[in-house]
Amino acid sequence: MRSTPDADDREALHRIIYDELCQGIIKEDSRDIYLSIIQRLKDAGAEAVILGCTEISLLVQPQHVDGMPLFDTTALHATHAAQWALAA
Repeated sequence: MRSTPDADDREALHRIIYDELCQGIIKEDSRDIYLSIIQRLKDAGAEAVILGCTEISLLVQPQHVDGMPLFDTTALHATHAAQWALAA
């Protein structure tokens, strides 16, 4: 089972993050690239996807991946921080 994108896919992911998403640019073609990579990982046995960069959720949402669980680390950290702050 492959658990991370291969080198070419990582290069594409990074390019989209830094050249587009960090600049506020959201392209349907880039979403398609992300979804293709997610599908390849799913085909290789992945059961979920970690969105490990704050900008990725601007491009990929649960409705785009047809039931594949997405873990948005930004949302998870924000939720935990709010729960921690309210418990203090």
